[in-house]
Amino acid sequence: MKPFVIAAAVLALAAALPAQASEALAKKHVCVACHVVKGAKTVGPAYVDVAKKYAGQKDAEAKLVEKVKKGGAGVWGQVPMPPNAAVPDADVRALVKWILSVK
Repeated sequence: MKPFVIAAAVLALAAALPAQASEALAKKHVCVACHVVKGAKTVGPAYVDVAKKYAGQKDAEAKLVEKVKKGGAGVWGQVPMPPNAAVPDADVRALVKWILSVK
């Protein structure tokens, strides 16, 4: 029984780490200046709303990675999202995966 409890604890910790790491990345790359995880839209949409909008779309991750890197406008209103070309590709992919997982 003890190995099962340890394994369950390790799995729970591993499941929590990506969310924490991605939220930390959002802070590191100043995404939180315009976005919140949950709540009312600020400058840009809340991540939970992005996840809902793109839920079930097979190409959502690729679309959002490109949007984060190149910027864009018109999907969530008139305020454009500036390009984030300086953010490393691995960080952008991690952020997008995390955003799409927000519930």
